[in-house]
Amino acid sequence: MFKPVALNLPPYPFKLIQKEEQLFIYDELRKKQLVLTPEEWVRQHFVQYLIIQKKYPKGLIKLEGGLNLHQLKKRTDIVVFDKDGKADVLVECKATHVKINQDVFDQAARYNMIHQVNYLVVTNGITHAYCRMDYVNQTYQFLEELPLYIHK
Repeated sequence: MFKPVALNLPPYPFKLIQKEEQLFIYDELRKKQLVLTPEEWVRQHFVQYLIIQKKYPKGLIKLEGGLNLHQLKKRTDIVVFDKDGKADVLVECKATHVKINQDVFDQAARYNMIHQVNYLVVTNGITHAYCRMDYVNQTYQFLEELPLYIHK
């Protein structure tokens, strides 16, 4: 059974329950209990970070959305949409023991080929990497942090 660990994100008062040998976390966006895995622990923290610290509206956040990439079914961890329904932020979450390296960036970049977001985020709960995408110049710029949500 996964034991929650401290992350490099603010702590949040999650509803955790244990059923037999499994620990579950309540996902307030999907309104259901989920088995608590190391990746889910990071995902739930980052969702709360987006909502509380960065002021993104809950209604614009989608978790584990499906997408088709080169005829393969994939899942994005977190996608935040703008008020017009266009994907704005893509977050790829990993367990804390997974190093944030080129392979992880490549995975997020592949998912972004579909979404074409403004901001790409990769996190393992300890290390966070934020990029502002520039499609005109086909580059990206690393940022210190994700900007606050702004009604556009």
